[in-house]
Amino acid sequence: MLEFLRYDGRKRLTESASLTVGMALLAAMILWVYPSFRASFAADELLAAYPQQLIRLFDVETMTSLEGFLAFELYVFGWVILLGLYFAYSGAGVIADDVDRGRMDTLLAMPVSRRRLLAEKFAALGVPIVTVNVVLPPVMLVGSRLIDEPLSIADVFVVHLLSIPYLFACAGIGILCSVVFDRASIAQRVAIGATFGLFLLESLLEGTAYEVLGALAPMRYFDPNEILLEGTYDLVGAAIGILMTLLLLGVSQFWFTRRDI
Repeated sequence: MLEFLRYDGRKRLTESASLTVGMALLAAMILWVYPSFRASFAADELLAAYPQQLIRLFDVETMTSLEGFLAFELYVFGWVILLGLYFAYSGAGVIADDVDRGRMDTLLAMPVSRRRLLAEKFAALGVPIVTVNVVLPPVMLVGSRLIDEPLSIADVFVVHLLSIPYLFACAGIGILCSVVFDRASIAQRVAIGATFGLFLLESLLEGTAYEVLGALAPMRYFDPNEILLEGTYDLVGAAIGILMTLLLLGVSQFWFTRRDI
């Protein structure tokens, strides 16, 4: 049982290590530069110089504290955008890459259902998603103490825990593109475009008459500012992210079982 999950999970170990090291270096750099800019953030003077469209797009609330600085520089930019796009792109290659390279016929010749094959390959994306979110909290906590700006242990662990449903939802967008398109390159481009488009939809329509359309975006259900600045944990949003992932996976399985390879 779970042969495809184990096989794909092992294949993603190197990817997981590289991704985790890259994000750890990004986090370390942001922590390292914060003390140099701290004086510039007094009364949010630097923030006042930012265009309002940029502040609204990236949901910047404050940079007078390390928590606000990290929420903007690391979590909104690094987690919501970069990792969201990365896992959408990665998910888009799960099926389409095997179809594109002619390997899918061999896989489906085995005694395995398409639903199980898709589910296990999708679940293997949990290896890099979980790894990066397990390793980074200690890096953040140790780094913040080294610059004499200790972060809340609970808030740091929760922001990473609640990012997992969000990243799986982004991967779900990718997996849907992966079964719709035969060519991996097309599936990946569409997944990236759709994910970034949803980010723009949620950010730019907030506070307008069309704000309800932002409910389609997984970004609505993961707010680093809310966790780090207010200590508020949106468990309902995390549950919606999980349901969104299951819905995307279910639709992908339905489509995959009915398409010709």
